[in-house]
Amino acid sequence: MRRVTTPLLLLLLPVAVFLAFFHAAVLDPGNAGWLIRGTDNGENALGLHAYLHDKGAGASLRTALLNAPDGVPVLFTDSNPLVALATKPFASLLPADAQFVGPWMLLCLVLNAVFAWLLLRRHAPGPIALWAGVVLLAFPPTLANRFIHANLMAHWTILAALWLFLDPVRRTKSRCWAPLIAVTALIHSYLLIMIGAIWASAMMMRFVRGAGRERMAIIGQGIAIVVLVGLLAWWMGVGRQQPAGNYGVFSMPLDALWNPGLRAFSMLLPVREQTPEHGFEGFQYLGAGGLLLVAAAVAIAFRLAPRDVERETATRLRDLVPALVVLTILAIAQLPLPTAVLAMLDPVRASGRLFWPVGYVMILMAVLAVYRLPAERAGLMLVAFIVVQAVDLTGMAHAIRWQSRAADQRQLYVRTMDPRWDRLVEHSTSVAFFPTDVTKDLSLFQEVAWRAVTRGRPVTAVYAAREPLATTERLASEQAAFMRGELVPGRLYVLLPSMRLPSSVAARRHVIDGFSVIPPVSPSSPR
Repeated sequence: MRRVTTPLLLLLLPVAVFLAFFHAAVLDPGNAGWLIRGTDNGENALGLHAYLHDKGAGASLRTALLNAPDGVPVLFTDSNPLVALATKPFASLLPADAQFVGPWMLLCLVLNAVFAWLLLRRHAPGPIALWAGVVLLAFPPTLANRFIHANLMAHWTILAALWLFLDPVRRTKSRCWAPLIAVTALIHSYLLIMIGAIWASAMMMRFVRGAGRERMAIIGQGIAIVVLVGLLAWWMGVGRQQPAGNYGVFSMPLDALWNPGLRAFSMLLPVREQTPEHGFEGFQYLGAGGLLLVAAAVAIAFRLAPRDVERETATRLRDLVPALVVLTILAIAQLPLPTAVLAMLDPVRASGRLFWPVGYVMILMAVLAVYRLPAERAGLMLVAFIVVQAVDLTGMAHAIRWQSRAADQRQLYVRTMDPRWDRLVEHSTSVAFFPTDVTKDLSLFQEVAWRAVTRGRPVTAVYAAREPLATTERLASEQAAFMRGELVPGRLYVLLPSMRLPSSVAARRHVIDGFSVIPPVSPSSPR
């Protein structure tokens, strides 16, 4: 019976959570319209769209259809290199407007449940306590909050790393760590840093307790993993981008564990509103149910001694404390640091995210503390916390679900409805946007760029997480040439609302759906 029940619950629980936060229509791979509405997930979908339609991409992990002619790594479009690799061989079989953001989010919820179950199954005093603990550990508010940046919903990599770290055999095996680290590197660099910190702690523990030849083997294994990550980074195109230079802006507020930051995100607790930078990237709210869980765990820990299996887990987690302390400091600190140090920290400018492993360890240890109670009492208490959590997060679920409401309409374009767009793109050899900062109207950019990529037309700009200096200089040069009235033959120019039209090309201006465009000119046309 358990062989049937366990897989069924590991699927049904994530599906129930998914449907509470998202519309089922987002799971349709052919339904991409809900994404290209000016969000990071829209860039995620656009990056994959370009990669799948780029016949020259080959074995690389970059596309020349965006940010042409320089091209852009899939990673820096906020797309998912792992999904890109998995889907590229089937590009010809997929819908023309394929998206995998919705399916990826559900997959992440399922894998979170699987690894939460693996972490708790040896500890639970009974089945109700086990599955209630899985729900509390697998589906924290921080996971749901990452809906706008779907790659970072892969919190299962954190739980998988904790599972390896706590296993006395697997924690010592590089063949267990290497696949997880490689997969994480292909998902997102922030998650790689977190998993890397957990792996490094396991390596350090082995090194400190080892001796002689064993230490040399550990060093060799560590170098091999670092080389693996380096090769993957090179393959993904990391290393030539300009630093953002704003480390600490997106840090974690000191009250993040009990302050939702947004009024809609808690129905039970008072909210102190925060700046958008802190409120989103630094969001670490445990939820009312999670906070009650932690409080109950502290009270139980003072009254009841831990069981042997919990004591073993706590002992192993002590080896992780230095890494968790460093991650917490990086997540919170906003210090005046030397320029060289700031440059080193630039890859973690959204530093508030780095607290996620600490949050998961807190919930894990809290659930294990409740497991000291008899099975019936532990199960009832954890179910009560789930009920409180569900009530508290009702507003959050509604707010997030509202974001994907457009999926039910199954409409690809909403701002570029005129059929002339398709004709203009079809008769162009490339598409340019001015000003080149496409965030001035990101939803317009995404719709027109989607049309262009579908027809294999390169787009000269992109909204990327990082940008090389050469691209910055090229875009500035192209915009200056446009302002002088110099038009590239065959290029369609789309002017964002903030762009001033140079008088020398004003006569060529057309207005489509309220937007100014300069149709392509032939090489023989006067410019």
